[in-house]
Amino acid sequence: MSTARTALETEEHQALRAAVAALGKRYGRDYMTTVIREGTHTDELWAEAAKLGYLGVNLPEEYGGGGGGMAELSIVLEEFGAAGSPLLMMIVSPAICGTVIARFGTEGQKRTWLPGLADGSLTMAFGITEPDAGSNSHRITTTARRDGDDWVLTGRKVFVSGVDIADATLIVGRTEDARSGKLKPCLFIVPRESPGFGRNQIDMELHAPEKQFELVLDDVRLPADALVGDEDAGLLQLFAGLNPERIMTAAFGIGMGRFALSRAVEYARTRQVWKDPIGAHQAIAHPLATAHIDLELSRLMMQKAARLYDEGDDIGAGEAANMAKYAAGEACVKAVDQAVHTLGGNGLTREYGLASLITASRVARIAPVSREMILNYVSHQSLGLPKSY
Repeated sequence: MSTARTALETEEHQALRAAVAALGKRYGRDYMTTVIREGTHTDELWAEAAKLGYLGVNLPEEYGGGGGGMAELSIVLEEFGAAGSPLLMMIVSPAICGTVIARFGTEGQKRTWLPGLADGSLTMAFGITEPDAGSNSHRITTTARRDGDDWVLTGRKVFVSGVDIADATLIVGRTEDARSGKLKPCLFIVPRESPGFGRNQIDMELHAPEKQFELVLDDVRLPADALVGDEDAGLLQLFAGLNPERIMTAAFGIGMGRFALSRAVEYARTRQVWKDPIGAHQAIAHPLATAHIDLELSRLMMQKAARLYDEGDDIGAGEAANMAKYAAGEACVKAVDQAVHTLGGNGLTREYGLASLITASRVARIAPVSREMILNYVSHQSLGLPKSY
């Protein structure tokens, strides 16, 4: 099945896509299902991807990265996903945390974290969602107060991926503005073993190497240099991380959809019940063709979002990244559903590796923000319609 090796991508991008695809195929879906079944992590693929420079391709060269951007990093995640071995922590560690630190961190923070994030020796998680706030970042109740030169964080987070394997978590808290008394968002680096930083694994039906956690911050004391960037620019810094998150979630969904579709196409070509392979029948062929079209269209919007972001257009990238995430989530769910349906009973067997994607594909619709909240964003920001909240 063809992929987007067109004039839209540079020769360098096409070469990156081919190289990552080759690595992904050496691991494949069997590797991922084995890791999940054994309760381990994707350490081997993560390490090899890091050694080849794929994990840090978006980070600055002076700190060990590849000097690229979201355009390159999204290619990496998409191709791993298309091979059946998506690395969810790529969304969090190099894309969100690496980008925020590279853009807004102090020189000390950059030298401490970026080389490790680039070579895979360090990993960071990202904590924003709260039990009562959901997608509303304005209702975040995790607070940070000054105590001498230190910061003290108190609050709770939920659905934080990979905290158990992350060396630190980038926590979104809120500090009090001395002038207005209002709370404003700020970002803090919280090392995994910080006193008062507790975690509880959430029992998920989702089968993935990366576990989900609830975090409890009970008066976690942090030094002054745990604050990332300017205390008064927290919202700007926050959204600088959320745009890459949406772009990479789109890549995650597109890759997963491509993997499912490729399995279905292969099956439809060879499965013969009557005279011809089932793929010759339009009832089978047309839905698969539609799924392919939707995935290709999603990639176009993802590429637009990545380019706008890499060019420094945060506002333009925000609109495109939300649209890309929405489109990819819908395309992914539909592709997986159609793939399973194409295989019939075989689509629900472990042998073909599609059944588990029924649950996994929903992630692209739900996280990091629901499709309804994206529709709110587009209706307000793009169309200028009034808010209902």
